[in-house]
Amino acid sequence: MLNQLIKKAAVLGSGVMGSGIAAHLANIGIPTLLLDIVPRELTKEEAAKGLTLEDKQVRNRIAATNIQKLLKQKPAPLSAKKNIALIEAGNLEDDLEKLKDVDWVIEVVVENLNVKKQVFEKVDQYRKPGSIISSNTSGISVEAMVEGRSEDFQKHFLGTHFFNPPRYLKLLEIIPTQYTDAEVLSFMKTFGEDVLGKGVVVAKDTPNFIANRIGTYGLLVTVREMLKGGYSVGEVDSLTGPLIGRAKSATFRTLDVVGLDTFYHVAGNVYEKVEGHEKEVFEVPAFLKQMIENGWLGSKSGQGFFKKQGKEILELDPHTLEYGPRKKLSTPSMELAKQEKGTGNKLKALVYANDRAGQFLWNTNSQNLVYSAKLLGEIADNIVSIDRAMKWGFGWEHGPFEAWDAIGVEKSVAKMKEQGMEVPSWVTEMLEKGFTSFYKEENNELYYYDKGEYKLVEFNPKVIDLKKIKKQKGVIKKNSGASLIDIGDGVALLEFHSPNNALGMDTIQMINFAVDEVEKNYKGLVIGNQGKNFCVGANLAMMLMEAQDDNYWELDMVVRQLHKALLKVKYSAKPVVAAPFGMTLGGGAEVCLPSAHIQASAETYMGLVEVGVGLLPGGGGNKELYIKHLENMPNGVQFDLQQVANKVFESIATAKVSTSAEEARENNFLSKADGISVNGDHLLYDAKQAVLALHEKGYKARVKKKVPVVGETGYATLLLGAEAMKLSGYISEHDLKIAKKVAYVIAGGKVPYGTEVDEEYLLDLEREAFLSLIKEPKTQQRMQHMLVKGKPLRN
Repeated sequence: MLNQLIKKAAVLGSGVMGSGIAAHLANIGIPTLLLDIVPRELTKEEAAKGLTLEDKQVRNRIAATNIQKLLKQKPAPLSAKKNIALIEAGNLEDDLEKLKDVDWVIEVVVENLNVKKQVFEKVDQYRKPGSIISSNTSGISVEAMVEGRSEDFQKHFLGTHFFNPPRYLKLLEIIPTQYTDAEVLSFMKTFGEDVLGKGVVVAKDTPNFIANRIGTYGLLVTVREMLKGGYSVGEVDSLTGPLIGRAKSATFRTLDVVGLDTFYHVAGNVYEKVEGHEKEVFEVPAFLKQMIENGWLGSKSGQGFFKKQGKEILELDPHTLEYGPRKKLSTPSMELAKQEKGTGNKLKALVYANDRAGQFLWNTNSQNLVYSAKLLGEIADNIVSIDRAMKWGFGWEHGPFEAWDAIGVEKSVAKMKEQGMEVPSWVTEMLEKGFTSFYKEENNELYYYDKGEYKLVEFNPKVIDLKKIKKQKGVIKKNSGASLIDIGDGVALLEFHSPNNALGMDTIQMINFAVDEVEKNYKGLVIGNQGKNFCVGANLAMMLMEAQDDNYWELDMVVRQLHKALLKVKYSAKPVVAAPFGMTLGGGAEVCLPSAHIQASAETYMGLVEVGVGLLPGGGGNKELYIKHLENMPNGVQFDLQQVANKVFESIATAKVSTSAEEARENNFLSKADGISVNGDHLLYDAKQAVLALHEKGYKARVKKKVPVVGETGYATLLLGAEAMKLSGYISEHDLKIAKKVAYVIAGGKVPYGTEVDEEYLLDLEREAFLSLIKEPKTQQRMQHMLVKGKPLRN
């Protein structure tokens, strides 16, 4: 429904942000016009071709060049290269008439109010009435941009601040003006969540809105505390990353990635508009200004706070501006915190510790918490919006008020007051009224504190929270590897929860139980979870241990059991829908392939990667990927069976992993009928709807069919490619041995070309090949290396 209302978009300004937004729109299937200014002079290449400044090719050059750059950028802005066809290049002089066909115009030109106003004056002349207009400004007043515009323009205008890169970062801040129609705001919020896949927060029209205001303040406070306390850049980063639930890039690595020039500009936005102590904090330190003058802008210039020298990473000394070895901080409180469960407990243990780590984290966090509380009402209406903005925009595990609850509001406020800090009156009033936390859980619902009372935290109805469901209903059955949960409407969900969601015997047992239980009592089953990744494969440590103990009968039994369980999934009388997201590798992909339907998160990285540890897929992956390729061939069209075998062999032998769900579809891990959820938070809801839709259509269990294979002649063809790679020095002797096994399994062994075989026959070939490889010393070395170092060994 919503996508019907925005059928076409236009992005004005084709820089990194503008082209990134256009790519995100193309990824979700919205054709987008990308316009930029007309060049003032020819390039040497254009002049050599005899082109003039009047040629369309020249006039559209800036946007056209930036569209082509999308194909080379990393991380990739496009979820599939073919999506580039949905972006049309143009310019801001010749193509404004095309805006009459557009439903949403997004301005992403230079951060200058006068320039933006001039652009909007032109847009107002050409846009169609009722079309939505927005600005992606990161800090200029949205209200000021619409002065003098038509009434219809003003009603349909608002700020839509995407975070960079738009494909990957979840936050979308929406900033209405006094003129914005309430229906337009409501529509854009729903559209942002359901179609763009974003976490939407409504912000007020203040400098840098929510996330950049608090995030920039926090970064500058961190820099000031580093200088005051004599900490090094590396020491600060070892304190301000995953240890306290922040991004792996911590503080200074983040600044290097963002770019110091960008950071300076964002800080300047606030500096110009605030007073007193806040203005003091937003003044960028002199050494940072010197770094910008030197051109040390971070990753894009090759050096910033860190610089790579050979294999070594050096850190900058802010006092001398010289580089030296990277330092890390290690204190007793840091070691104790690592033993604590959950980020909230780690943070609590750290901020009250009386050592260098504790002092630093108390000083930075306490200032950040007080600042966030002072801004309530100015930048956002409630604490939930502030917390969500920081989590979605900066990757914080806890927002400021959630973190404050974790360290204890009463205890921390007492310490703040002892130190002479000015705690906002609404926080002290809250405590005086006997409310001791910003959030509370009651009757399995979450409430937040707001003006003297607790109010219900609202969630999009498409967000299914498994923790909440388990508290409400309990679980049907669980063991150490997985749980079976009733998620309502006659649908059950199988949740993996072993470390890394790796598959072991406990998970296999729960797969068997889940299918049996669902066949008896439910409409269908979703296989999904809300961990970090869907599933990173089988339990490698367990397999290596059994192999080193010569327990091959045990491994043989596990492989047979996994094969049986996944055939049970495939031939279940009730529909089974897999809901993969993030890393879906090896056994993770093998769980998805036999499902009746796959509903994948847009950010799903799927592949059969077993050759990386000296094995081949052992859970039926070779067979299922081959069958998926065959099923994806057009009906009634003659095709070459050998070509299919070649593609499957290449995919498995090179351990190809998709960089998106769309690419997984191109690689035939997903079929045309499988679904993709742009908003990862809606994945389980979408998977549940897929189960219900299959049930409503009167789902019937699949019927077993024989599988045509390429046999001996096809095996010989597959080997030619592998031998050529060995001769060229691309693969080792052991790689060739693995490739031969993969080829033999996909070809279907020693049978004539075109023979139709049973699935069980192919599974037997796979199991024998898998067991023969796991006995190899070089394979065991590879497995060991992956477990210890986390990366493949080429031996």
